[in-house]
Amino acid sequence: MSERNLTVGEAGEEALVSKIVETIAGSGRVIVGPGDDCAVIELSPGLWQLLKTDCLVEGVHFSRGTDPKTVGAKALKRVISDIAAMGGRPREAVVTLALNEDRPVDEVLAWYAGMGEVAEQFQCAIVGGETAKLPGDGAMISVAMTGEVALDQCVLRSGAKRGDLILVTGRLGGSFESGRHLSFTPRVHEAAWLIENFLPSAMMDLSDGLGSDLPRLAGASGEGYTVDPERIPCHEGVTTAQAVSDGEDYELLFTIAPEKTGYLMIAWAEAFPEVSLTVIGEVTENTPVELERGWEHYQSA
Repeated sequence: MSERNLTVGEAGEEALVSKIVETIAGSGRVIVGPGDDCAVIELSPGLWQLLKTDCLVEGVHFSRGTDPKTVGAKALKRVISDIAAMGGRPREAVVTLALNEDRPVDEVLAWYAGMGEVAEQFQCAIVGGETAKLPGDGAMISVAMTGEVALDQCVLRSGAKRGDLILVTGRLGGSFESGRHLSFTPRVHEAAWLIENFLPSAMMDLSDGLGSDLPRLAGASGEGYTVDPERIPCHEGVTTAQAVSDGEDYELLFTIAPEKTGYLMIAWAEAFPEVSLTVIGEVTENTPVELERGWEHYQSA
């Protein structure tokens, strides 16, 4: 008897993505395919290109009536955050809009004004895109971006080693309630400084929550993890459970050899006094206690 054909909602996001990845074939230029913050392509000897796409959906990533410049800024910053987490510099972006025909033109132009300000801030450019009509009410902003990184500075999710310590920048949780999911700053400068001075063994950005993203990093590295819940840095008024599962933090999650950590903490405090850095756990052979999962599309289906 053949297996019943599952719906997307029944399968869930993780299983859906896994099935899609099974259908994708690589090529000789592909250094890293699906499964990291960005795909990595060999651009020239010593220089790699990063490829990343992400989208904002009205009603999921932002609410109707949200300041449109802020919405546009978030659309570009999400992609830049992923490129930063691999040690890259953002370069060019193309933007696809899918929206209802009753959408005010001024709102669309304000999205682009927000994206333009972010592009200027991080020295990248919007170079094209596409528009499409939705059959119903709503909007989606999809951004695809390239980045560049030297091959000896590209940090993947898969490099964590047993015994490495696990660290996070900033504080976690309460992103939507506080509005921080719109006002965050991608950790481009912090990631570049880390790689230049301490070179983490693995790194990624926290977009789906610590409870989803840390297992992905550990799994990509073929390892487990332990986390001390009391050490997870929470925003004021946020519980540890929220810090683990809320998502949309856009902080850096990384691993590093323990012998580097003491000096790292001192140097970090001098370089980034307004951004906390916290050791929350260790890379281990197994995972004795799983964290509560973070954000996942279709999880309520």
